[in-house]
Amino acid sequence: MSTDRLREELFSRLASPLVAEAIFDRTPDIVFFVKNLRGQYVVVNRTLAERCGLKHKDQLIGKTTFDVFPHHLAAGYAEQDRMVLDSGMEITDKLELHLYKDRSPGWCITNKLPLHGGDGTVVGMTGISKDLREPGADDSIYAEIAKAVDHIRAHFAEPLRVEELARIASLSAARLERHIKAIFEITVGQLIGKTRIDAATRLLATTAMPVAEIAHACGFYDHSAFSRQFKAAVGVTPSEYRESY
Repeated sequence: MSTDRLREELFSRLASPLVAEAIFDRTPDIVFFVKNLRGQYVVVNRTLAERCGLKHKDQLIGKTTFDVFPHHLAAGYAEQDRMVLDSGMEITDKLELHLYKDRSPGWCITNKLPLHGGDGTVVGMTGISKDLREPGADDSIYAEIAKAVDHIRAHFAEPLRVEELARIASLSAARLERHIKAIFEITVGQLIGKTRIDAATRLLATTAMPVAEIAHACGFYDHSAFSRQFKAAVGVTPSEYRESY
């Protein structure tokens, strides 16, 4: 039986399709939500409602980030949402401040993904933020790490050296490597490579740029090396990936 048939067989019998909501209600260190095109909450988990100072999840439905978060946080969240909703791009492994249960700021890793309708257009988005509690690290280190990570995401097409990233984070190269490994479970070099591959997949799926141009635009200056690394990470060649779209 095909994958689609297996899913249809199960999902058609569910009393509610919101399985994720029920699961994430039981994960107090994870914030989960679904928003519509207007940036309004449509589905939330209990953790998010509690962190917004609300007793019931239903009190959050229909509200936007500006209704429940301090403006300096809400503005950043809303900007991310608009990018996902308008462009269909994903936001992955974003290191940022969120609110913990006592309404104090705390660091988390956020992922935001577009939701597509049957015609392929973006109809909404979903997001997950997981609390970051690296053993033995104080919160100030995350702000420094975020500087280096943001630099990678903004300049992935350029040559990047661990020593320069460490300087941006005001850390030694060894400390930067150690904390990146603890937070993302990959090395700095792997994080750079992942960022470049993620950018390449977006360009392959949404543009008609030649593969060689995409390789160069994403920081790969050897076409064959790009193809090898892409296949190792994604499982197919860049051309095969594009054909699947």
